[in-house]
Amino acid sequence: MAIEILTKADLCEFRKSLLEDITKILKGTNEQSKKWLKSTEVRKLLNISPGTLQNLRVNGTLTYTKIGGIMYYDQTDIEKLLNGNKVNALPTLFK
Repeated sequence: MAIEILTKADLCEFRKSLLEDITKILKGTNEQSKKWLKSTEVRKLLNISPGTLQNLRVNGTLTYTKIGGIMYYDQTDIEKLLNGNKVNALPTLFK
């Protein structure tokens, strides 16, 4: 069994490499958001009841995909719905 000696420079190089790897992993998870959300996630996101979510589905306001009894909603469709119903605030005039 051979003995290997580690120097401070070796440890510093390992530390830098490890930090770069961790940074890459963290950036990857932040940039990648979930594309499809389940009903419970949509309800929490919009802070709405199950009945309200059902009304949005029934009247065609929010599109969905149903697979085996589970409904999935596209994240981009939810963003479009929110942006499409955005109301600009009127500036208040101070006297």
